[in-house]
Formats: sequence, structure tokens, C-alpha cells
Amino acid sequence: MRFIDEVKIWIEAGDGGDGCISFRREKFVPRGGPDGGNGGRGGDIILVVTNKHPTLLDHSYQQHYKAQRGSHGKGKVQHGRQGKDLKITVPPGTVVRDIESNAVLKDLLHEGDLFVAARGGRGGKGNTFFKSSTFRAPKMAQPGEQGEKKRLKLELKLLADVGIIGLPNAGKSTLISRITSAHPKIASYPFTTLNPQLGVVCSKNLETFVVADIPGIIKGAHQGTGLGLKFLRHIERTSLLVILLDLTSMGTKEPGKDYKIIINELKNFNPGLLKKPQIIVLNKLDLLASQTVPPEITAYYQNLQSPFVLTSGLTGKGIDILLPLIKNSIVK
Repeated sequence: MRFIDEVKIWIEAGDGGDGCISFRREKFVPRGGPDGGNGGRGGDIILVVTNKHPTLLDHSYQQHYKAQRGSHGKGKVQHGRQGKDLKITVPPGTVVRDIESNAVLKDLLHEGDLFVAARGGRGGKGNTFFKSSTFRAPKMAQPGEQGEKKRLKLELKLLADVGIIGLPNAGKSTLISRITSAHPKIASYPFTTLNPQLGVVCSKNLETFVVADIPGIIKGAHQGTGLGLKFLRHIERTSLLVILLDLTSMGTKEPGKDYKIIINELKNFNPGLLKKPQIIVLNKLDLLASQTVPPEITAYYQNLQSPFVLTSGLTGKGIDILLPLIKNSIVK
């Protein structure tokens, strides 16, 4: 299934039905009073959250939605039928924006959440409505109102407790497959992960948390380089960031080079991301010749405020230390 996390749609709520001009026509009643009914209200367009659709893929195929209009009023005070509401399903975590102003109209988070994105027009009043003691035979009625028309942008932000980020080929997918039941594609070349991956971690005491693996961030990601910019939004909802670094790419002269690249990209994309708690994971311990980390690297990360863990996603070494640390660091 293609992962689509941003679409633009055009929505039109139903127009209201027209009111009716009509007079009673009965035998022996030459001057029957007005009996025109009101028009029905147009249908609304409602966004509904469902877990059945993990992405916005369906809306990349159908981008124009129109609700049913209300029926016109009729004689004998028959009011028009209300137009049916049109419900559009979206996945949890969908942000609804107005295209013209880019303002956020609604943040839809949970299964069953509803948002009336466009309201149907009111039905027009029939001439019966305008009858009074001094105006006994009104020959007027209202037309139905037009339904709202809007252009919307739907953005999907994944709902996860933990965001795993790192440079390409740092071992994120291997780590995800080690700690969760997810099975992302794994290979020894950059950008194996082309779409965000979600996995559920179940700890020994049966408590669970959700982790998200996004495609590798490279220098310049906030300016659109590589795949990072497109998917960085998926870590905005997480309460904890796990920054995964490749030990084999670290030099003793600049042990924090990769870490600084990631921090700089997060800062330029959204400075608020740097306020989230962090855990630094120094991965691929199994590929070091002696499986011991040079003291210069250890000293550098010990001086940072965030805790760090040495791991091997391939062999599982250090995972028993990492998981409890993640669990205890998640901000609920």
C-alpha cells in the first residue's frame, strides 16, 4: 500500500431546497390560504476518524466531494426532505487545514472523532411562513441557501509515543524489527526506509508503547533535501525522541558530527522538537573490531544532558537497557 500523508480536496455541502409558493385549491373554497412548504436543508460534509484506513491514499484518487442538496418545498405544506450528510473517513492523526489561509481547522486524533467541515445551506421558507393577519395571501418564498464550499489540505501525522530518528543507514529499521513485531525492509544502503514505520513494543509487565521509524535525515533535510522534510512532521506528536547514531561512522576527532547534523535539522524544521526528552543510542556495536568504544566518543556523549546507550540492533546487545529507559522516559 502506498503511504500518502498529504492530499488536497474540494468539498461542497448541499444547497438548501427552495421554498414553495402555493395556495389551497379546494371545491367551495375560492380563496384558499397559502400552503407552500419550506425547502429542506442541504447535507453537511463530515470528516470521521477511522482506524480502517492507515493513510490518506483513498483521497489521492477522489478529491472532489459533494453532499446532497435539500428537496424543494411543495404545496399542501409539504416541506422538502433534508439532504443526506456526506461522511468522509480519515485516519487518526489527520490535521485539517484551509488551503487559502493555511489555518488549522481541526486536529482529528481518535477513532470516532467528527468534524463538520462544510455546512449545508438552509432551506428557503415557503409562502405559508409569511402569512399573517394583515398579509393573508403572500406570493413570495425564499430560495434555498448555497452550501459551504471549501478547499482543504489534509495532513497525516502519525500517533506514536516514541520517534526514532537518525541518518540514513544508521540501523533504525533493524532496531525497530528487534524491539517490535514490525518487519520493515532492511538493507545496508541508505534510504531503505522510504515510508514511516510504526511498531508496538510490549514490555515484560505487558505495558505497551508505539514507536515510529521515519526515513533517514540528511544535512539540508529542512530545505527539502532527501526524504527528511516530508516525514519530519510524524515525530511532532511523539513525547520522546530516540536519536540513533552509527558508531562505525564516528571519528575520535569529531564524535558528535552526526548528532549535530540531526539536531540542526530538527531545530530548523521545528525548534519545539528540541524541547522533547531525548535518548541517544550509539548503534552497531557489533561492527567495532574490539567491540569497545573509544574513550573520546564515550566522553563526548557523557557530557551531553541526554542519556546514551550502546547497542547492537543486529545481536540485541544493549536492548535490555534501552527498553526500560525508553519506557520510563515517555511523557504521558
